[in-house]
Amino acid sequence: MSALEELDRAYGAACADPAFWSEFDLLCRDYAGRPTPLYHARGLSARAGGASLLLKREDLLHTGAHKINNALGQGLLARRMGKERIVAETGAGQHGVAVATVCALLKVKCVIYMGDEDVRRQSSNVFRMKLLGAEVCPVSSGSRTLKDAVNESIRDWVTNVRHTHLLLGSAVGPHPYPDMVANFQSVIGRETRDEMLARYGRLPDCVVACVGGGSNAIGMFRPFVEHLSVRLIGVEAAGKGLDGSSHAASLVRGRPGVLHGTKSYVLQDEAGQIASTFSIAPGLDYPGVGPEHAHYRDSGRATYVAVTDGQALEGFKLLCETEGIIPALEPSHAVYHAVHVAAELPREALMVINLSGRGDKDLGIVSEALEAGR
Repeated sequence: MSALEELDRAYGAACADPAFWSEFDLLCRDYAGRPTPLYHARGLSARAGGASLLLKREDLLHTGAHKINNALGQGLLARRMGKERIVAETGAGQHGVAVATVCALLKVKCVIYMGDEDVRRQSSNVFRMKLLGAEVCPVSSGSRTLKDAVNESIRDWVTNVRHTHLLLGSAVGPHPYPDMVANFQSVIGRETRDEMLARYGRLPDCVVACVGGGSNAIGMFRPFVEHLSVRLIGVEAAGKGLDGSSHAASLVRGRPGVLHGTKSYVLQDEAGQIASTFSIAPGLDYPGVGPEHAHYRDSGRATYVAVTDGQALEGFKLLCETEGIIPALEPSHAVYHAVHVAAELPREALMVINLSGRGDKDLGIVSEALEAGR
């Protein structure tokens, strides 16, 4: 608790300091490459045959995903707190790469925990992290995926808290992490909102984003929450199907519980033990979800659905073929569902898909999956 209280005080002070936000905005612009464009995907829209589909191109950011936004924010906060070492978890590897990048920039020691299974699936990102000077620690306990990497990063942090900052990558964990991650990631939704008003003179009818722990989705959703005309849709991983246990759909199939210091919807057995999860997208393979998403689900402000591995692969191939854009497997879930929703909307409707990351990290997984399906 003392560590969390220290972090909460430092975060509150940083939020009230214009100089902190000025440096954050400068790095987002000059280092990460913000603002990212809002691209009218005409080919994808034509294939859907309904609403116009717009892509928020977070895949064009430095390091290839939205994760750099939060990594920069927390990295600056860690420096402000005088922390000499940063630990982090990663699943798909994009958060790990972003943290390793920021640590190299700020000259801070970096340790990344990553499940053995994800080390195997995302070897190119492991190599990137090491090139950037990070120590990558494989985790062989449990399911050897994201949940277990979070476990180990928290254990490390509480052991070395005097000189170490835990840089969580998703909107989960104990307070103030869910709010902090959402705050740094809200640049996504703010830019989207402002560009929609500047270009179209109105807000979108719908925004769609994939949901694992929920960082990219909460960053897109939060600036639109008060605009009740904007429909919010989160897309979870149904894996091999919702009828079994090989999925990661916490909001669709989970029930209230506590995981990593957060009360939210959690995949668990009858005894309350955390259930195993599965998704072809390593970044969605988490048995819980951010508490703000749980609130939006319960209040009805957002709708959450689940898309299978096979459907996500269809979304992946569809964006490649129609737009010449290779997405990560995580937002491929959102692409698939958005196309089907768009088909039911009038042509004058506008729908935004948060393209949270690029797909070079997933080419091995996709190739293997497509070969197995032939």
